[in-house]
Amino acid sequence: MVSAPHEAMHRVFQEYPGLFTRLSDVLGLQLPPVAASEPLTVDLTENEPLERRVDTLLRIETQGDGPFLLVVEAQGKKDPGKTASWPYYVTYLNNKYRLPVLLLVICQDHATATWAARPLTIGLPQWPTVTTRPLVAGPHNMPVITDVAEARKDLALATLSAITHADNPDVDAILKTMSVALRDTPESIAEPLVELIAQGLGNRPAAQQWRNLVAVDLSFYTSPLSEEIRDEGRAEGRAEMLLSALDVRGIGVTDTIREKITACPDPELLHRWLGRAFSATTAEEIFGE
Repeated sequence: MVSAPHEAMHRVFQEYPGLFTRLSDVLGLQLPPVAASEPLTVDLTENEPLERRVDTLLRIETQGDGPFLLVVEAQGKKDPGKTASWPYYVTYLNNKYRLPVLLLVICQDHATATWAARPLTIGLPQWPTVTTRPLVAGPHNMPVITDVAEARKDLALATLSAITHADNPDVDAILKTMSVALRDTPESIAEPLVELIAQGLGNRPAAQQWRNLVAVDLSFYTSPLSEEIRDEGRAEGRAEMLLSALDVRGIGVTDTIREKITACPDPELLHRWLGRAFSATTAEEIFGE
């Protein structure tokens, strides 16, 4: 099953194709300036019952050396199957489009990045016929951006950096830098970045830190994440008010009732329950529909 961090690691290139220009400088790859890029179909399935798909595929136009294809793969852990599939992607795409192909792998941990960076060879040990050398970006070589001015210079790169450093002990400082950098950014630009970072953090502890920062520093945005956080805040506040009302009116609150109230995520439903609490004599009258 595809995870949220997996999606964020390659989707950021779909949202911001120009990100690869800056990333190539970070990774020490000398390329001519990119003039344009366009997304291509990620389906590499042939007329056989084996389906093959890359995560993101872009056609990159350069200003001097012509176009090439950029394959972006998000890799969350070691996968022996990639030994065969990555060389296949490269050779298939080269044959289909007759263009040079660059394979970029995005990782979130050092062990996976080290594994992914190994050359993949097809042939004899004495004479490899085909060698695939992925270009890998991960916590081992992505910059740790904790300077707001630096983050504002390139928000897409700073977003990818935050995603790849999701397990970094300093991730709180990285996320705080991003939240401050996005404060004065137009919502149309900031919203997808907020969501990508949330996706990239997955279910790590840092995800809650990001939600807290979005709730405070970016409270004026109306992104799905910020709206969800505000709904949670309203629900939490109304749940506390309802419990207080029940206590004042002397209506017994069992553990089951308390859990029902505190676990309710719907602020409107809690508001209806609160209204009933001022006239009800039993808990059943409050919760009955």
